[in-house]
Amino acid sequence: MAIKVTMPRLSDTMTEGTVATWLKKVGDKISEGDILAEIETDKATMEFESFNEGTLLHIGIQAGETAPVDSLLAIIGNEGEDISALLAGGDAPAAEAPKAEAAPAAEAKTETAAPAKAASALPKGVVVVTMPRLSDTMTEGTVATWLKKVGDAVAEGDILAEIETDKATMEFESFNEGTLLYIGIQEGNTAPVDSLLAIIGPAGTDITGIADNYTAGGTTTASAPATEEKAAPATEEKATEATADTSSNGGRILASPLAKKIASDKGIQLTQVKGSGENGRIVKSDIENFTPSAQAQPAATSAAKPQEAAAPAAPKVFVPAGEVFTEEIKNSQMRKIIAKRLAESLFTAPHYNLVIEVSMDDAMAARATINTVPDTKVSFNDMVIKACALALKKHPKINSQWKEDAIIINHHVNIGVAVAVEDGLVVPVLKFTDAMSLSQIGASVRDLAGRAKNKKLGPQEMEGSTFTVSNLGMFGITEFNSIINQPNSAILSVGAIVEKPVVKNGQIVAGNTMMLSLACDHRTIDGATGAQFLQTLKQYIESPVTMLA
Repeated sequence: MAIKVTMPRLSDTMTEGTVATWLKKVGDKISEGDILAEIETDKATMEFESFNEGTLLHIGIQAGETAPVDSLLAIIGNEGEDISALLAGGDAPAAEAPKAEAAPAAEAKTETAAPAKAASALPKGVVVVTMPRLSDTMTEGTVATWLKKVGDAVAEGDILAEIETDKATMEFESFNEGTLLYIGIQEGNTAPVDSLLAIIGPAGTDITGIADNYTAGGTTTASAPATEEKAAPATEEKATEATADTSSNGGRILASPLAKKIASDKGIQLTQVKGSGENGRIVKSDIENFTPSAQAQPAATSAAKPQEAAAPAAPKVFVPAGEVFTEEIKNSQMRKIIAKRLAESLFTAPHYNLVIEVSMDDAMAARATINTVPDTKVSFNDMVIKACALALKKHPKINSQWKEDAIIINHHVNIGVAVAVEDGLVVPVLKFTDAMSLSQIGASVRDLAGRAKNKKLGPQEMEGSTFTVSNLGMFGITEFNSIINQPNSAILSVGAIVEKPVVKNGQIVAGNTMMLSLACDHRTIDGATGAQFLQTLKQYIESPVTMLA
């Protein structure tokens, strides 16, 4: 009997998911334990395993599409099994009556066809591609770049477009082959998840009315003819970018949107850059590490001469003094989610901050000794994390969270480490931190931070924190206050180590100190409780040997 497979909830905050890749296609045999698809949440991209066996009869969410948790993802059953009832929303095979209605001649079919069932009326081989949900918090996406244009042949695995989500700009891969017949969302435009993105099918197929009849979330997209009219100007605009986005032989240069922006800012032509990404794709690091070749330098020199001759026109490049000049940058989905969650934290949890200065002389000496051990690398941040874990065991009220009817005291210690990524912030979690050695903490933090920046963390690696550490000391920031990472009750802000005059044994000597600021939720942590925690933390950091007791 056919079984419905729904969009799984892969993290505690996940409300929707995006199918990044289908690893099976309709008609494939499925065994229990096979990986059906890769699904992206707001945390990471995860493999989704089948718990059923049979034949993949239907795919409900195409690659790149986003859908709420529990939406129909796929149907698995016996080969050739009738699943029309399941597709219609039922739980049993289709009844006899609907089959009888489907038997009359074409004239009758035309009269009874329901617009809402547009997918069932699609011409043979035509596939409607919708705006995917590429993270569990994504509600809309922006098409950054189309890598195909109407009329282009599309093969399975080709990159159709680059789509900006709340997490990053991601390549959207085609899981169908044919010809790109229609583009529903132009470059730079934003649309809700499940909006009509494109239509793919056999070349020359008449798709009149498909866009008109397609509805996502109660909103009907623009008609096919209207989009075709708009497509021509868009193509002309792209042609003007040939020097930046196409090679000398007319082939398109693959480059990420960020790489294009940096190249434009630096005046670098993409045709001169060799890409290190997949299929020669130019990425951010290629632009940052680009050095003009000897061949390009003379060209640049000769190109400068006409500019010198046209010196009187140079002031036009600059904004005249006194002129109002503004720039509007659209908020990415990640920035929107960060804004929403931090605003909720700040305006619902009554924050207050406690600041303490810590001597780092003994910690610096201890770290230098520890790092003499082969294959060992411990940072000051690792030492702070370890000290926090031990101090939390002694002061469990800091390791708590607020609920309307109770305060939850966590007796396990899971410390979240704030990591800056492109256009945002993520917080991977060290589970049972108090049981880890300094070298284990150091290795784990480096691994998690590296994978966080490459968006390779699993959702489970960013869940379950009971306390958070945020360190800006490496940027020279001596003191700052953080917003609590809910549902934690506190977050520690770590500043830079500063050498300055200090008083020791009645003498003024050179010393090294560091400022720590603890942001607390006053609903769960009173001032005296927070102060006692900081005193214990100070003792551990100033005497690192006590962390070994």
